[in-house]
Amino acid sequence: MTHLALKNISKHFGDFTAVRDFDLEVKKGEFVSFLGPSGCGKTTTLRIIAGFEIPSSGVITINDMDITNKAPNQRNVGMVFQSYALFPNMTVSQNIGFGLRVRKEKESEVKDRVAEMLSIIHMEEKANSYPYQLSGGQMQRVALARALAIRPEVLLLDEPLSALDAKIRVALRAEIRSIQQKLGITAIYVTHDQEEALSLSDRIVVMNKGEMEQVGTPFEIYNFPTTVFSANFVGTLNNASAEVVDPANGLISIGGVQFESAVDLKERKKGDKVRVAIRPERLGFASEQKKANVVDCTIENITFLGSIVRIQVTIGKAKFYMDTFNNPFLELPKIGDKDQVTCSKEAVLVLDE
Repeated sequence: MTHLALKNISKHFGDFTAVRDFDLEVKKGEFVSFLGPSGCGKTTTLRIIAGFEIPSSGVITINDMDITNKAPNQRNVGMVFQSYALFPNMTVSQNIGFGLRVRKEKESEVKDRVAEMLSIIHMEEKANSYPYQLSGGQMQRVALARALAIRPEVLLLDEPLSALDAKIRVALRAEIRSIQQKLGITAIYVTHDQEEALSLSDRIVVMNKGEMEQVGTPFEIYNFPTTVFSANFVGTLNNASAEVVDPANGLISIGGVQFESAVDLKERKKGDKVRVAIRPERLGFASEQKKANVVDCTIENITFLGSIVRIQVTIGKAKFYMDTFNNPFLELPKIGDKDQVTCSKEAVLVLDE
């Protein structure tokens, strides 16, 4: 059942269109991420849901109730900001209970709810501490607890981890997902970090220039991108201009080098220009394994990335990356060596040029 619905939402600032024809239905308890570069409209869309911006057109509903023109305090949504936004003169407990006291809840109920939230974020011992006595990760956990304390219908998170260092980000995003699943709350998460979106989300909305490029599960977005932008923005991707050689048999040519794809090309004609995309991890040396496509290459560069070794090769006139897992006994080729690489038909994605 649809819990949150955005129907044909658009937002104009003068002649500039920040969001165009945004149409999304979110189920109860679903975690949806808006993913895209700066200026793509993801934060504007989040602010429209929160009530900080009124859409130029379209309708927003929660539980089939129209909230399009309601004030933020009439929507029952919780918001977690990038900048924590804690009250510096209030303790952790007072910050968490602030929204409840504004709503004039009974003091006994406020205390019980604050205690529950402190337990959920594992900060009972910090109940009487002030924000300046907390780390960045702790402050963001308090901000999350404050947003959840009011029992919101929808939890909105605007790049909440971008101000934290890498290790704390990874730990806290796992904690956010765990809390969201435990409470069964509907969550909308804004980020430009593809790893965050892939690891946290039930579904991802890839956005570009105010429009929805693709909506799908992390698995679908990564493995089956439907647009060139979506394919390039999510993960590392090899892509090159190509030409359809034999539509019936899925044959395409990259600068004279032929690849076979499992993609249905029957609606295309011989000579059509397309874009070919292959993930680096789907390529391997033909000496180690042989799949449908075996092509000649030249080793251009080798980069050590810890658990991954990234090898750059030239295939025809196109430069491709190939990823292989690192191990202490890995035998690497030398730069300038001639070799052969291979990939399956399913690894060769074909997109509109």
